[in-house]
Amino acid sequence: MAANSSPAILPITNPQPIPTTAAAADNQQLSSTSAVRSFFSSISSTVRTGLANRRPWPELLDRSAFSKPESVSEATIRLRKNYTYFRINYLTVITAVLAVSLLTNPFSLILLTGLLASWLFLYVFRQSSDPPLVFFGRQFSDLETLIFLIASTVVVIFLTSVGSVLVSALMVGVGLVCLHGAFRAPEDLFLDEQEQQGGVSGFLSFIAPVAPAVGQPPVAARV
Repeated sequence: MAANSSPAILPITNPQPIPTTAAAADNQQLSSTSAVRSFFSSISSTVRTGLANRRPWPELLDRSAFSKPESVSEATIRLRKNYTYFRINYLTVITAVLAVSLLTNPFSLILLTGLLASWLFLYVFRQSSDPPLVFFGRQFSDLETLIFLIASTVVVIFLTSVGSVLVSALMVGVGLVCLHGAFRAPEDLFLDEQEQQGGVSGFLSFIAPVAPAVGQPPVAARV
């Protein structure tokens, strides 16, 4: 009796679906949206952490701690110690002065907001896989876009009222900080050695590059 021979089973290969152009565009849009959300979430988290670590405002404005410095060197030492201790409070004061100055100058606020939005969406959040920018039927490379953004920044800062508003606000804010730091006696402050070695880097940690979305290859940082 002949042995029953089983039929040969041929391997079947399932072809992988090729993503369409619309699907690729959707993936790029989702990646860009994720990067934007991650960036603003990092800003929000950093601001909340910084404000949580600020010193009590009554301690900053304690009238009994103010006295006239005997010399310029003493005023410098006071300023350095007070900045180490009231670092977050001082940054908050300068930011508040900048915000008030911009709110009282709506035209400068609109120009600066548009400039920041242009940098974020035309350069910071763009990836190497994104299609090139096209305006009025002309295609622009990344280098041309960067040159355009730099030129726009120079025009907005130096040829409009934005530059004068920012410089004036910074001078007022820094002046208030220096005045407070020089006249407030730091003898009652308990300075931590770790805080003395710190700086504003932690408060500005949101400037770090945004992590790429899951499944997306890392993008090299732009110079």
